[in-house]
Amino acid sequence: MTWKLDRTLKTPVYLQIAELLERSIASGEYPPGSPLPSERKLAEQLGVNRSTIVQAYAELRSAGLVESKVGSGTTVSRSKWGISPSHTPNWRQYAEGGSFLPNLPFMRRIRSSMRHHGQMIDMASGELAEPLFPSGLLQSIMQEQPFTEPLGYDHPQGNPQLRVELSAFLRKQGIAAPEASILVTSGSQQSLYLITQCLLAPGDAVAIEDPSYCYSLPMFQSAGLRICRLPVHHDGIDPDDIARLYREHRIRMLFLNPNYQNPTGTSLSMEKRQRVLAIAAELRIPIVEDDPFSLTSFHHQALPSLKALDKEDIVLYIGSLSKIAASGLRIGWLVAPQTVVSRLADARQQMDFGLSILPQWLAGRLLASNEFPLHLQMLRKALEAKQQRMIGALEHYFSEKLAFTAHPGGLNLWCKSKENISDHRLLEESIQRGLVFVPGSVYGSEEGFIRLSYARPEPEQMEIGIERLAAALRASLASKS
Repeated sequence: MTWKLDRTLKTPVYLQIAELLERSIASGEYPPGSPLPSERKLAEQLGVNRSTIVQAYAELRSAGLVESKVGSGTTVSRSKWGISPSHTPNWRQYAEGGSFLPNLPFMRRIRSSMRHHGQMIDMASGELAEPLFPSGLLQSIMQEQPFTEPLGYDHPQGNPQLRVELSAFLRKQGIAAPEASILVTSGSQQSLYLITQCLLAPGDAVAIEDPSYCYSLPMFQSAGLRICRLPVHHDGIDPDDIARLYREHRIRMLFLNPNYQNPTGTSLSMEKRQRVLAIAAELRIPIVEDDPFSLTSFHHQALPSLKALDKEDIVLYIGSLSKIAASGLRIGWLVAPQTVVSRLADARQQMDFGLSILPQWLAGRLLASNEFPLHLQMLRKALEAKQQRMIGALEHYFSEKLAFTAHPGGLNLWCKSKENISDHRLLEESIQRGLVFVPGSVYGSEEGFIRLSYARPEPEQMEIGIERLAAALRASLASKS
């Protein structure tokens, strides 16, 4: 194969390489089952870094064109899925031309490596490990309480009995939420999607914490929103930044994660919560509060949510069972004024006619169970123990090379390397050693930050994973010299 890269194009080099290989596969130069050049060989041939070839091959894998096995290299898929005759539509053009943007390349790379590497230690996912699910409680509920609900379409706002249980559950957290003000969703991301698509318009400016999990979600850009940054400090954002952004950009909505913020783990101080609410009320700016971590607080109840302190009805409150029970239930909720709930319920009904009744029934029984508080207590103890295992491993393998602050809740440690490293290089070196994490740039931060999640790995995997990270950092630094 003789080919030169055109570095004047705006198309990333790895995509140029992927497109070349796709054409070569379609033309028959590489028939089904045939091996592609090794990553190292192709990198030398094209004069690029090996990591660029890794990205190109990952792009082909995501399209189903090639398969990779450890020790066997990369081969053309025998089914040649995705290769179309020349007279069929250009599906790649359609796929790239829609308004809903694809996932970030780093996130696609992480998920692809998890699928193709059976021994990968996952410090990227915010999903609880299965031993932390209330599996026994859920099984006993299904065995002892027969399911008798009708199987037709449910209420547009979600199952009425589940909303009754959610109202009682939220009341214990200081949130007044009558059933009519609750919309059951398939999780926090659906709640955010409905808000960005239905309550805002393209060109609207919104304020988001910096760094923030929201930057890993292309839905904000897909909705055509202008994003303004609210820097996060050791005790959360500076409320005065809200007024400044309103003067400069006329922001129309705030997106905040006040308790154990993702990814930094910080919590907004009580004084700042009061000021944020006062400023937002004065400027009549709605606040979207995403609150997945309050109930993970290790030793004491977390600070009250903004919604619990809200006297002006300006907070749209998002919660979920994903971080405290089981992500596979796909149950979340949105608390909002009834006019907003009705609007979003109507939009969601146009999309899917509502949620499945069985998970809603099960979630309602789970929340009503006297054993659910015991599960939460067990979960908090387990998460604290896992956090301590990770901290011990970091202190052992990194000493002073990695700075972090531990917080008494949440699922992550936000770490800053004291060395000047490339996010991409460190991630690739880690993947080669069997570890994934999320680079800080995914969340809008500068390079050198990484988010390590202790939610998914087993306790005995903590030291192994951190040892692999230390080896990856050494290799990344060695490649610079």
